[in-house]
Amino acid sequence: MCDVLKIPRSTYYYEEGKDEATSEDETSSIVIDIFQTSRQNYGTRKIKKALHQQGFTVSRRRIGRIMKEYGMVSSYTVAQYKPHSTRCNEAKQANVLDRKFEQEQELSVVVSDLTYVRVGSYGNYVCLFVDLFNREIISYSAGPHKDAKLVYRALASIKGNLNDIQLFHTDRGNEFKNKLIDDALEAFQIERSLSMKGCLYDNAVAEATFKIFKTEFVKKRHFESLADY
Repeated sequence: MCDVLKIPRSTYYYEEGKDEATSEDETSSIVIDIFQTSRQNYGTRKIKKALHQQGFTVSRRRIGRIMKEYGMVSSYTVAQYKPHSTRCNEAKQANVLDRKFEQEQELSVVVSDLTYVRVGSYGNYVCLFVDLFNREIISYSAGPHKDAKLVYRALASIKGNLNDIQLFHTDRGNEFKNKLIDDALEAFQIERSLSMKGCLYDNAVAEATFKIFKTEFVKKRHFESLADY
C-alpha cells in the first residue's frame, strides 16, 4: 500500500507509532480517572468493565500495566483464609445449602451475615440479607447490638412475600440461632441452613458481599451517627 500511495515506509511507521502513543496517553488518563472515581477501589476487572461502558475495549493486562506504571493499587486484598479441618457439624441443624450458590428462582434462598462498623465513638453492627438468585441486597438493619433483634428487623424489612423464601442460610452465631428467629422462620415455613462451624466458605456469597460493602462504602469514611450512616 505504501508503494501504491508512494509513501515511504518510514513515514507510515512514524505516524502509526505516534497514534499509538497518543492512544496510550488517552487510555492512561481514562484509567486513572476511573480508579480515582472509585475511591481507589477498582481493580483491572472493574476498570475494564467501566471502560467498556464508555466505549473502549482495553485488555486487563494493559490496564494492569498502566496501574503499575502510575502506582495504583486497588483497596481489595486477597482473603487470607487458613485451611480448615473437615469435621461434622456440632449442632443438629445441617448445612442444607451445601454451597449451592447458584439459584434460578427469586427469593428461593436468602443468606445473611453481620459486620462491625464504627459510628461516631461507638461500635455498631449492620445485618444484610442477600438473595442468591441475583446477589441483590434485599434488606438490612443497623444498630449498636449484635443480637437476634437486629436480624429480626432485617427479616421484617424484606419487601416481598416471606412465604416465597424456601431456605435461610447463615453461620452459627447466636444472633441467628435462637428462639426469636426460629419462631419467625417457622411462621413462614422457611427452612434453616447453617454453615459448618468455623468455615467461611459455606457462606461465601454473604462474605463477598460484605467485602464489597466495607471496601467501597465504609472504608475511608467517617460516620457521625446512624442517620449519617
